[in-house]
Amino acid sequence: PPPPSPGLPLTRLAPSVLGTLSPQAGRGKARRMTKLRIENVSRVFPGLHGGPPTRALEPTSLDVADNDFVTILGPSGCGKSTLLRLVAGLDTPTTGTILLDGRPVTRPGPDRGMVFQSYTLFPWLTISENVGFGLREKGVALGERNAIVGEWLERVGLQSFARHYPKQLSGGMQQRTAIARALANGPEILLLDEPFGALDNQTRALMQELLLGIWERERKTVLFVTHDIEESIFLASRVLVMSARPGRIKADLEVTLPHPRHYTIKTSPEFSELKARLTEEIRAEAVLAAEVH
Repeated sequence: PPPPSPGLPLTRLAPSVLGTLSPQAGRGKARRMTKLRIENVSRVFPGLHGGPPTRALEPTSLDVADNDFVTILGPSGCGKSTLLRLVAGLDTPTTGTILLDGRPVTRPGPDRGMVFQSYTLFPWLTISENVGFGLREKGVALGERNAIVGEWLERVGLQSFARHYPKQLSGGMQQRTAIARALANGPEILLLDEPFGALDNQTRALMQELLLGIWERERKTVLFVTHDIEESIFLASRVLVMSARPGRIKADLEVTLPHPRHYTIKTSPEFSELKARLTEEIRAEAVLAAEVH
């Protein structure tokens, strides 16, 4: 059986006075540089056995500012993961262009760190070797590589498990390893596709705090796909809601809750107000999806 999960480095400051919510997405974003630009991007998949094609994503345009934490919500099959895979370069748009720092995205690259719901670790490598895999592929010298790996293992609370193999770790510990591996490469943007979906509720909550704590220190640009409304609000500076398939962005809400965020913020009136609004948005799309399919 996997060893017990060590304590996470979740030391937090006391929550400050809660800010007000604003539905006007992008307020103040003009003062910051655009990191990611999605212009008229769509994805149509060919039909199976000569059947009609599937329009997974309607033409979509979106700007993500540098250092933003953007979460994407929507019913199953709405194109959330498709959009993320397009940004990662794992798939090609049917129309439109994707620009990261003004450069076209045409294939995967080290400027994008990807974390999936499945842990996607190499089972034959130790935890430290998994975290350092991308650095080794880039030719980073051993001494520097070990220093970076050691730093990230400490940040995610796994320094005592550096020589363990993935099968010896719990699910939460494996996902911490995957996040450390993605961030160790110093990507310009971190892409996460329901990374905590397979975890139990308590571990999921701890992982949310861990990831948010890292973002509050590092201020990486993050694009995060989730089905969980509370998770999307707790983590995000901005929440996008996608419509039922074919997907399009139907709502774009700014989250102005203050940082550092403590889990107790989930009980605040401001949090509840935004949760109620997003719940209604998602419910409407889920009903529509059920009627169509």
